[in-house]
Amino acid sequence: MNMPGNITEAEVNKSLKISFKEGIFSSAMTGFTQEYFTPFLLLLGGTVQHVGFLSALPNLIASLVQLKDAEIVNWLGSRKKTVTIFVFFQSVMLIPMVAVALFQENSPAMFIVLVILLTCCGSLANPAWGSWMSDLVSKERRGQYFGWRQRTLGFVIVGAMFLAGFLLSVMKKINVFGGFALLFSCAFIWRMISWRYLKQMQEPPLRRNAEDQFTMYQFLRRLRESNFAKFVIFVSLLNFSVNIAAPFFAVLMLKELKFNYFLYTIVTLASTFTIYCTIARWGRHADKVGNLKVIQTTAPLIGLIPLLWIVNRNPLYLIFAQVFSGFVWAGFNICTSNFIYDAVIPEKRTRCIAYFNTLNGMALCLGAIIGGFALPLLPRLSGYRILTLFFISSILRIIIGLWFPRLLKEVRLVEKIKSDELFFSMIGIKPLIAVERKTIRYL
Repeated sequence: MNMPGNITEAEVNKSLKISFKEGIFSSAMTGFTQEYFTPFLLLLGGTVQHVGFLSALPNLIASLVQLKDAEIVNWLGSRKKTVTIFVFFQSVMLIPMVAVALFQENSPAMFIVLVILLTCCGSLANPAWGSWMSDLVSKERRGQYFGWRQRTLGFVIVGAMFLAGFLLSVMKKINVFGGFALLFSCAFIWRMISWRYLKQMQEPPLRRNAEDQFTMYQFLRRLRESNFAKFVIFVSLLNFSVNIAAPFFAVLMLKELKFNYFLYTIVTLASTFTIYCTIARWGRHADKVGNLKVIQTTAPLIGLIPLLWIVNRNPLYLIFAQVFSGFVWAGFNICTSNFIYDAVIPEKRTRCIAYFNTLNGMALCLGAIIGGFALPLLPRLSGYRILTLFFISSILRIIIGLWFPRLLKEVRLVEKIKSDELFFSMIGIKPLIAVERKTIRYL
């Protein structure tokens, strides 16, 4: 493996080992928070409009602040400094969340502000972290490594989510606000530990050139000739169509279907668990056939997910629907990340990741706001307005998923394969030759 800059192979392997340990605790924080912000907002008396804002505003504001992420890295002179500073502030933002739960401040707006601050801190760290990590892993093994890493740490998220749901179910009989205070307190501890590990990692030096500095406007002006710009627009449009409905799955389960916290956790976990069971396999296939082929295969299937919820709302059936959701999202997510790493040179990677996240955050925000305001105005489908929203989201996803990936080009040499052959290989019916498990050398 070619070592970046002045960093040795031993330092790379040591940093990747530390990164994995850091990931365990940051994943535990994610498991204790990510899927429980909406339930806590509903407990505080939040409406469907509040739920829309909870999804929209953190994405919007976090995406806008990321426009300055590359400048912050240049000003600090280090991606590592950027990551550690904002991860520390992110952990601090969990303390007032604990206070809101302990003092039972029934203010949905206050809680949304806290989630915005928490999300912004994490978002300011993400582009620098992505650039940093992509320099530590050779391009030939990114699909395998990041797939393995996300799968392994994903099980930590699943375990943390299950434990959090169990704790809430128990604490609901005693003091449900105390249960959320416990969740946010644990999340604070996990994030502080992950911050300590981040400080121990080595950073390859980053070369900076004048031609690597460009504005968002200059980036968008190259839309017609830039493959990467087209890719960003495609993913943003798909995420817009997804987030019209995505924030309201929790509302359907908790408010309309009257699921308890434990059943809500089980249904939600089915998707998350499947993602991390299959993401490494998707990554190995992507290393062979290309990230774009996986994206072209999975993007249209994402459009079918809301339709499955329209067909039936039995909890056992919804678990099956969530398994399908996790399967297709695993392939799409790992390959969109790795497509960026392949398509952008290291010197431009922080800036391009920031612009990618900015446009996607704006799309997620717009989708959630439109969904939140449209929901009360929609006709009922099978007795629920939310299902009408799901149908609209599904149609948009299918159109975007079928059309836009055709406009993109793969950025590296890969083997040719049809989408149906890739799908059958993924589920084990017709395995691809030479796609096998390899030993990860970084641990």
